Amino acid sequence: MPFNFVNTAISGVMVIEPIVFKDERGFFFENYKESEMNRKGIEFKFVQDNSSFSDANVLRGLHFQVPPYEQGKLVRVITGKILDIAVDIRVNSPTYGKYVSEILSAENKKMLWVPPGFAHGFYTYEPSFVHYKVTKEYNKDAESGIIWNDETIDIKWESDNVNLSSKDRLWKKLKDIDSPFNYGVF
Repeated sequence: MPFNFVNTAISGVMVIEPIVFKDERGFFFENYKESEMNRKGIEFKFVQDNSSFSDANVLRGLHFQVPPYEQGKLVRVITGKILDIAVDIRVNSPTYGKYVSEILSAENKKMLWVPPGFAHGFYTYEPSFVHYKVTKEYNKDAESGIIWNDETIDIKWESDNVNLSSKDRLWKKLKDIDSPFNYGVF
């Protein structure tokens, strides 16, 4: 088995740890294997790969796309280190408004599966190259988000001094959005 799958406090969100084979030349591991993902319930087809590079102290998020363009994301770090966040925005979910955080880095090689129905964001501890596979193509008209420092979610970011895009400064609080996601749909 090429991966260890670790359930988180929120059903559906998983940390995926690849089994790394090391020797004197370096290392090898499988990034993705459809049959293994399907076996653990990640039965989505990935249709687009995205990459971003961010300097230290950059915060991207909290982003999601509304149906019918909702995205699941499989996130990993190629270089650097991030605090990755998934916020449950599924109406009637027992964990609505709660979040999962995981440190992903080039060193630990972990991935985070963020299913549809979650807002996603990350903070960079250092310059970081992040790669993620998504289950639906990007659609500008479907993009939405939640303000990163919404006190009702109370995410424990590593810093309040973050570099944000102008768009990410304008998102509303969770209580002020009409979530298009229902618990149990995805």
